[in-house]
Amino acid sequence: MRLGPIALVLVALGSGACSLGDGEGEVHSDRLFVRSCWTGPFDLEPDFFAAVPYRRTLAIRVQHGGDIAEVSDGLSVLVDDIDRVRASLGQPLRVGEPPAVRSPNLPLVVDPDPPIVHMTLYLHSACHAENSALYSVRGTVTFHAIFDGDPNETDAHEKLTDAEFSDVEFADLHDEKLDASGARTIDDSLVTHARGYFRFYFQRGQPGQPFP
Repeated sequence: MRLGPIALVLVALGSGACSLGDGEGEVHSDRLFVRSCWTGPFDLEPDFFAAVPYRRTLAIRVQHGGDIAEVSDGLSVLVDDIDRVRASLGQPLRVGEPPAVRSPNLPLVVDPDPPIVHMTLYLHSACHAENSALYSVRGTVTFHAIFDGDPNETDAHEKLTDAEFSDVEFADLHDEKLDASGARTIDDSLVTHARGYFRFYFQRGQPGQPFP
């Protein structure tokens, strides 16, 4: 994977204390669309779960296999504010584009109330020769629990992350355009609708990294 905005999330998952491995979850789409690579049903079948707290943010990786993200298929979830999520457990939260990712074709527009949860679906194994990152553009996620961000936490209840999403839309932001009213839009045929959940406990361990 070429280093770019999404590296901010993936590099975070390769440094510092993180939880690695066991958990349960699902990421499924009835029609995943990645140009020149994939059009059809997709089931990630995740069996690897990782989380890295940094200050009051949390980077989560839900992945098929335990290899580094650059050669794997998975879902990364960036939570901007752990405390705001913990104050909204059980309530749907907006999901939007990662903060460092913008369409290269459109002007920057400031959102006065930006979403605090962002997702990226990456297929660096299945589509390694293509632009294989799809970014969340809209949808909601509901957290029932989220790790409190303390790497030294001993209370199991505070180390649990449990979330579900029923319809998050992902797309290649190169396909984003302005409609006649000036609003951002992406052709429905180019949008991937995904649903899923993830549930795991933070367990401090050695960081996942691409070198010994």
